[in-house]
Amino acid sequence: QGMRQGNDVGTQYRSAIYTFDDSQSEAAKTFAELYETALKRSGYRAVTTEIAAAGEFFYAEDYHQQYLAKNPGGYCGLGGTGVACPGMESASAA
Repeated sequence: QGMRQGNDVGTQYRSAIYTFDDSQSEAAKTFAELYETALKRSGYRAVTTEIAAAGEFFYAEDYHQQYLAKNPGGYCGLGGTGVACPGMESASAA
């Protein structure tokens, strides 16, 4: 979805995977490429998730943590794509 998550738009809502070593980075890139291929076959656009080395981490304020658990009636119109990520069967068996 680019720079958004559902109804929220902006750079702070981009999807990202932050890795701690080369093997995590390669795994993330591999799965992103596999999933992008599957998505495109189903008519979706490219994966825009940023994959970068992890830096210092800052937790958001408490009211941002576990939003839907705290607000069960809160908006979340995300229903997924219905497209399975190839290779996840073997990853979940490990």
